[in-house]
Amino acid sequence: MPKMKTNRAAAKRFRKTASGKFKCGHAFKSHILTKKSTKRKRVLRGANHVRAEDAGRVQRMLPYL
Repeated sequence: MPKMKTNRAAAKRFRKTASGKFKCGHAFKSHILTKKSTKRKRVLRGANHVRAEDAGRVQRMLPYL
């Protein structure tokens, strides 16, 4: 059986944590930051986790993580 390919786009966006969850970045923090409050931008810098119902799809894209 051939090896499965990792989805490279997903590999750049998600990391697996020690507990088996997937860590990812927040949306809405790359541009047009002048109208967003300082508090909102600070919160977006923090860690974000993939929801449980989406974790299976991420796991299929990253077979060797």
